[in-house]
Amino acid sequence: MADTVAGSAKLLVVGPFGVGKTTLIGSVSEIRPLRTEEEMTDASVGVDSLDGIEGKTTTTVALDFGRVTLDDTVLYLFGTPGQQRFWSLWDGLAEGAIGALVLIDLRRLHDSFAVLDQLVTTRLPYVVAINVFPDTQLYADDEVRQALALPEAVVLHCDARDRRSSVAALITLVGHALTCLDATEART
Repeated sequence: MADTVAGSAKLLVVGPFGVGKTTLIGSVSEIRPLRTEEEMTDASVGVDSLDGIEGKTTTTVALDFGRVTLDDTVLYLFGTPGQQRFWSLWDGLAEGAIGALVLIDLRRLHDSFAVLDQLVTTRLPYVVAINVFPDTQLYADDEVRQALALPEAVVLHCDARDRRSSVAALITLVGHALTCLDATEART
């Protein structure tokens, strides 16, 4: 890392199975990302729904890890597995994190509810990033907030394949997390 680095932050990248967490971390990481992807097996048939993601053949079984330096701050990115059977890993991954980027797929919005419920247990500030797939019907941010029952949530659009778009989402998350931290400190 450069001598000019003044600080660092740990961030989670969470979301349902097949939403683009591994892709987002890969698009921004300045190091070769650590990936724990495995081939999907017959055992996942009937357990992992491939509706809307029929071409998916691998899945993250532990975590993804990447690093990106923005100005004088290093962001350490930890991607969580999307399937509920791996969510026991979330507690350890969330330890020390300042916030979470929640990727959602509007084509499979119903898959996001369980992820948001799980995220509440971490008590981390978060930003909802709509990963814009080529065939995604677009909705206004207020409509997405209403559909997710998150009236106060920060919602943005992101293309996980695009570095600029993904970095912009991470910058928004860091800003939101710092605002939440400042508000918490002001109350104490």
